[in-house]
Amino acid sequence: MKPLRRLALGAAGLAVAATTAHAAPVQAWLTTPDQQHLLAPSPVTAAPARSDAVVRVDPARQHQRMAGFGAAITEASAWLMRHGMTPVQRESLMKELFTREGGGLGFDLTRLTIGASDFSRHHYSLNDMPPGQTDPALRHFSLDPERADVIPAVKQALALNPQLQVMASPWSAPGWMKTTDSLVQGQLKPEFYGAFAQYLVRYVQGMAAEGVPIFALTLQNEPHFEPGDYPGMRMTPRTRAEVVGQHLGPLLKAQGLKTQILEWDHNWDEPWSPLSMLSDAAARKFVSGVAWHCYAGNVAAQSQVAQHYPELDVWFTECSGGEWKPQWAETLPWITRNLVIGSTRHGARGVLMWNLALDPQFGPHLGGCKDCRGVVTIDPATGKVTRNIEYYAFGHASRFVVPGARRIASEGGGEGLDHVAFRNPDGSVVLVASNSAATPQRFTVQAPGRRFAYELPAGSVVTLRW
Repeated sequence: MKPLRRLALGAAGLAVAATTAHAAPVQAWLTTPDQQHLLAPSPVTAAPARSDAVVRVDPARQHQRMAGFGAAITEASAWLMRHGMTPVQRESLMKELFTREGGGLGFDLTRLTIGASDFSRHHYSLNDMPPGQTDPALRHFSLDPERADVIPAVKQALALNPQLQVMASPWSAPGWMKTTDSLVQGQLKPEFYGAFAQYLVRYVQGMAAEGVPIFALTLQNEPHFEPGDYPGMRMTPRTRAEVVGQHLGPLLKAQGLKTQILEWDHNWDEPWSPLSMLSDAAARKFVSGVAWHCYAGNVAAQSQVAQHYPELDVWFTECSGGEWKPQWAETLPWITRNLVIGSTRHGARGVLMWNLALDPQFGPHLGGCKDCRGVVTIDPATGKVTRNIEYYAFGHASRFVVPGARRIASEGGGEGLDHVAFRNPDGSVVLVASNSAATPQRFTVQAPGRRFAYELPAGSVVTLRW
């Protein structure tokens, strides 16, 4: 090995870096649970002579191609940014969230709700009818509810980041299509399977006409959950298979639309459900991936399904932070270990948090979660932005891992040390590591042409790039 040297990095703010001669320096950014370091440059040193835990990174062993990280632009988030901030404040925040300029997060993925969720100021679909009336021809379909706040917010994000990919999920079919004649609870009536497929296709076509391409749809958000106070709809695996295989899939194809269909969009604890739906051959041929949420089960379920259908993409589409877990020392490593690291190590091409922004009262919302946190909190009285735990946990990946990066092999480590590695299209390597142990963990990184050491404080997260 060539002799190691120490470099001062000046404007980048990194104190020292260890690297072989003639190679670019290793850089590190650290977040600690005491908030003394928040994505802050951090020293890297030469590997010590004594034996440390070793993390071996092998760029030759490549896995999935990454699409990106991000959060949902719910109606609540869009309304808050539009009405709780000045145009200058909003532009500054959107640039910080959707670009990498000046250390921005660089979100490359977002999710929209088709109609209302609990994080909407009122409950609506895009084709509401008076009780007892139906509209199978969708004559009253309209994107007007989305034009007020959501579409302008997404278009602003797309203008800042043209690579941004947008997916969308309904929380409910229009009430008249359901057994309850309501957005709340109920199931889709078989006679309206075709109308519901048409409804989703009209949404995709309408959003494209507005300048918002939808790259993927899920058929139903959390299809095994019927909330009692906000839109939801139960859809069994058999129902999902019939709607996709006999209606939505053929309709998208007939219309020449490239929008993908993602199955499931629910928790890790029921892998049998997407496996059951995908066993239907007619539906399977129209499905391109499986989407997951974090609220129950273990992230390893993603691999359990992927082993049966390795040709399908894996997506992680929702998890919310909240005041039920306000402690940084607990939540920062949990989010990083399970979502940023765990979901990608189990195949996810994209990883999404829930609300992009909420107010200090955890809203606006109507029903549902009463203490969910956004990635940022915006005070609508002043436009002041508070960057939350989720901002920093996701920033450790989103700022440094760009679309087209490949997850690469990383193995080894020590107690409580979790990690994942990526290789960007420009050849740079990114290693994200989390320490969920109660004590600092010192480890050595070995990679082709590299050997360096890092001590990660308890409950902390680091991104290393070379």
